Amino acid sequence: MTDWHIITGEYPPQPGGVSDYTRRVALGLVEAGDRVDVFAPPTDQSERADPGVTVHRLPDRFGPRSLRMLSRELDRHPAPRRLLIQYVPHAFGWKAANVPFCLWLQSRRRDSVWVMFHEIAFPFARRQPVSHNALALVNNVMASIVASAAERAFVSIPGWRRMVQPMIDAGKPVDWLPVPSSIPIVRDPAITARLRARYAGTRPLVGNFGTNGRPICGMLHTSVPALIRETDCDVLLMGRHSEELCRALIAQHPYLGRRVHSTGVLPEDDVSLYVAACDVMLQPYPDGVSSRRTSAMVALSHGLPMVTTSGWLTEPLWDESDAVELVPADEPEALADRVAQLIASPARRSVLAARSRALYVSHFDMPHSIRVLRDADRESRPLTMVRA
Repeated sequence: MTDWHIITGEYPPQPGGVSDYTRRVALGLVEAGDRVDVFAPPTDQSERADPGVTVHRLPDRFGPRSLRMLSRELDRHPAPRRLLIQYVPHAFGWKAANVPFCLWLQSRRRDSVWVMFHEIAFPFARRQPVSHNALALVNNVMASIVASAAERAFVSIPGWRRMVQPMIDAGKPVDWLPVPSSIPIVRDPAITARLRARYAGTRPLVGNFGTNGRPICGMLHTSVPALIRETDCDVLLMGRHSEELCRALIAQHPYLGRRVHSTGVLPEDDVSLYVAACDVMLQPYPDGVSSRRTSAMVALSHGLPMVTTSGWLTEPLWDESDAVELVPADEPEALADRVAQLIASPARRSVLAARSRALYVSHFDMPHSIRVLRDADRESRPLTMVRA
């Protein structure tokens, strides 16, 4: 049995992908027989009580008072302690420039610090404002400090490995720990059938689920009108800002009025039921689908055929598995054609459905991540006592 001390910038009821992910990791470790303490920023909402998980709310977002509390609470446990940091630079406050928190981690020499890098740093770009490049510089310094403090590092996508490996001490592993779907699967064929009838009747139903950020909305503004023109399908937009996106599409293309629908934000269980009502999922990403895209994980976990994009962050397994239909990210107009081909081919949809579910179970499901963490834990025992 291992005592895990998870430090995260968000935890339920606080919203966010890292929040949902961290809770699932905590529950998975408890189910496997370990003990878990979670340290997270304060919230004014009611705490969600999960058996076996002790949540400690900090007095602020990782300021001096929080660091003192962290030190005090951790020191109540015998050293060495296993710290698992859910690292996203902007999650620790200070406008994504909390260098003192990183230095505090580096000072925990009697602890075994493990870091899950969900993100590394704000990117440099020649044409962006100087303030943005200054933030990128600070973020890279922060990541270097955190990596140097880490006994072991994990990354949400393989592409981050080449960024983290030079920062971490030679000989220390940097492992890929994919992020699974945050949406539990709920099976209720009767409700699913009613949802299909409400939004599409007897026509095919194409779904999109996500937070609908500006770059993705731009791709949907290109692909959805073309898809409606080419097929007799309806489109269901699900998730944050989906209603705004739906209104914008209809305002620009009035003929979409009866064919494009939206749900807004849905409870977790409802997301599963709505996604299950779809025949095909359309999930474009400007940097390409990757294992950090939890909205893509929702489609895979439900065993749905998915049309998505390939880009600079797309891992080889997406093409090698033949579990999804890939279109170059810089060709969003081709998305409609590929979805139309799938709608016309029930046999291909059936093949993709089976392969997508198999890919999810073999690479992304939470039990896989828990096995990786616990296997790494066994490999690391006895814990390193005091780092020089």
